[in-house]
Amino acid sequence: MLRTAIRGVLAGLILTAMAGVSLAQIPFFSPAGSQATVIEITGQVSVLRDANSPWVLNQGSTIQPQQMVITGPDGYAKFRVSDGSTFEVYPNSKAVFRANPGNLKDLVDMIIGRIRIHIEKLGGQPNPNDVHTPTAVISVRGTIFDVVVDEDETTMVAVTEGLVAVRHALKPGKNERLVGAGEVLRVYKNEPLARNSVDKGLIAEHVFRGLTDAVLTIMRGGGLRGGGSGAPTGTGGGGLPGDTKGNPPPPPPPPPPPPAAPPPGNQ
Repeated sequence: MLRTAIRGVLAGLILTAMAGVSLAQIPFFSPAGSQATVIEITGQVSVLRDANSPWVLNQGSTIQPQQMVITGPDGYAKFRVSDGSTFEVYPNSKAVFRANPGNLKDLVDMIIGRIRIHIEKLGGQPNPNDVHTPTAVISVRGTIFDVVVDEDETTMVAVTEGLVAVRHALKPGKNERLVGAGEVLRVYKNEPLARNSVDKGLIAEHVFRGLTDAVLTIMRGGGLRGGGSGAPTGTGGGGLPGDTKGNPPPPPPPPPPPPAAPPPGNQ
C-alpha cells in the first residue's frame, strides 16, 4: 500500500512538472506554426541557435523561437510566419524571434538596428501582435511599420499603414500613445512618451511608392514589381535607415544632328 501511494505521488509530481513546460520550450521540438521562414535574403545574415553557435541563413531556412537573427553591414532578410505576416531585418541589426515561446503574439524583440513589420489581418479581423524593444512595447492589429533602435536604446516607431499602440517599457502606467500612418514616435530611455510627429517625407514616400507600383503594374500587364538583388542600405536624412530611393531618372535625349553642309555654289 505504501509503495503504491509513493508511486502515485511521484507520478503526479512528474505530470505536474511536465504540464508546466510547453512543447515549444523544448529545444528539439518546435511546432511549425511557431517558426519563421526566410523568403528573401542577401548579404551576411546568421542566426544564433545557442549562445556561441552562429549559423548562416539561406533562402528557405527556418528559425525557431528564442533564436537571434544577426545581420552584417550588407545583410538583409525577410521572414514569413504561419499567418502570412512578415518581418524584414535590415543591415547591422539584432533581433530575437519570439523571445517568449509561450506567447506566439510576442513576435520580435528588437535589440538594435531596424526592422519592418507587416502584420496580416486574419479574415479581415485584427491580428494582435507585440514587438518589444529595450524601451518600448508596440502593439499592432494589422499594419505596416518600422522600428529602429539606436545604440543608446532610443526607439523610433514609424507607421506606414494602419495604427499601432506604443507603451514605455521602463515607465509602466497609463502612458500609451497611438501612432497612425505617416506619424513617427520616439521613445527615450529616461523620458516619458513624447507627442507624435508627422513625417511628411514618409507620407510622400508612401504615395510615391504606391503610384510607382500602379504604373509598373499597368506597364507589365498586372505583374508585380520585382525586388532588387542588393541589400537595402543608406542612413541619410529624409528617410528611415535602410530605405531605398526611387528609380533613377531616364537618360538624356541624344544630341541634335550636325548642320547640313552649304551647297557648292555658296562657298
